[in-house]
Amino acid sequence: MAAEKDKKDENEGEDQVPEKKKSSALKWIIIGVITVAVLGGGASAAFLLIKSGASADAKKPTEQPKPVATVFYPLDPYIVNLIDNEGERYLKVVMQLELSDPLVVEELNLVKPKLRDAILDLLSAKTYKEMMDPLGKQRLRDEILMRGNMYVTKGKVTKVYFTEFVIQ
Repeated sequence: MAAEKDKKDENEGEDQVPEKKKSSALKWIIIGVITVAVLGGGASAAFLLIKSGASADAKKPTEQPKPVATVFYPLDPYIVNLIDNEGERYLKVVMQLELSDPLVVEELNLVKPKLRDAILDLLSAKTYKEMMDPLGKQRLRDEILMRGNMYVTKGKVTKVYFTEFVIQ
C-alpha cells in the first residue's frame, strides 16, 4: 500500500506540475497582452500630441489679417415719379451704402446734399420698365455706386444695398 501511495503521490505531483505550467503560461500571456495594449495606447497618444503640437506651431507663424469692420451709411428714403406712358408711377427706395473706411462717413456727411441731388436726378430719369427688370436694378446700383464715389476721396463706396424698393 505504501508503494501505491507513493505512486499516487507521484501521479498527483505530475498533475500539479502541468497545471502550474499552464497557469504560469496563461499568466505571462495576459501580462504580455496588457503590456502591448499599454505601449500601443501610449504610442498613439504621443503621436497625436506631437501631431497637434506641430499643427499648432504651423498655425502660429502665419498671422491672418484682422477682419475689417464693415461700415454702412444709411440714406434717407427717396420717393420719385417714374417715366411711364400709361400713367403715374412712383418709386420709393431706401438704401444703405457700404463704405471701405469709417473716415468716409464724415466725408459723406459733408457732401450729403450733393449726393442726394445726384441720386434724385438718377432715379427720376428711370422708367417703370427699367425698374421692373432685375438687370435694371443692378444697373441702378452700379450708377449709384459710381455717383457716390465721385464725392469721396478718403476711401470708396464699395456696395449699394436696397433695404426698401417699392413701385406703385
